[in-house]
Amino acid sequence: MLSGSLFFGFTTGLSLIVAIGAQNAFVLRQGIRKEQVFITALVCSLSDAILIAAGASGMGALVDRAPWILVIARIGGFIFLASYAIFAFRRALKPEALKVSGLPGATTAVSIIGTTLALTWLNPHVYIDTVLLLGSIATSQAAGAPYFATGAIIASFTWFFALAYAARFLAPLFANPKAWQVLDVLIGIVMLIFASMLILPVLTK
Repeated sequence: MLSGSLFFGFTTGLSLIVAIGAQNAFVLRQGIRKEQVFITALVCSLSDAILIAAGASGMGALVDRAPWILVIARIGGFIFLASYAIFAFRRALKPEALKVSGLPGATTAVSIIGTTLALTWLNPHVYIDTVLLLGSIATSQAAGAPYFATGAIIASFTWFFALAYAARFLAPLFANPKAWQVLDVLIGIVMLIFASMLILPVLTK
């Protein structure tokens, strides 16, 4: 159960993080230029960790007082995951290349940190993915919530550091829209599977 929640958190978190966005584009750009790579990946990972922990702990406390929230969390998580799957499939129909040009230039550690924080904390989708989506799914895991959150945090660190340090090898691949098309299809399938897992206990009661 607990190991399952950890794996669930890891795969769900990873599925959300890998979508094309300004944050990933910036991390990839820094990796390609070998510019403050560790700091960039660390700031992104820590930011996600803070937001995921806030979502999981805050909503988890409410469930202890109101068990019905668990049902709402499952339904909400199902809607979020199913919707995200649809968006992933829609992106797959019109794949984009991950562009690293045109992003703000930054060379010092301070400017890199500032740019990374802005791309993370000023992006409303980050709050939806971490605090609301991952937080609601973590709540639905009951006793496994801390493990789900830990899995999602591990996924964040794994993705950002892997992307940053493997950027020189990944850049040519993800310059091809077909690569993102395949990735988005896989993301959509994973999201649908986990959406079904969330809503099944509600439907079978």
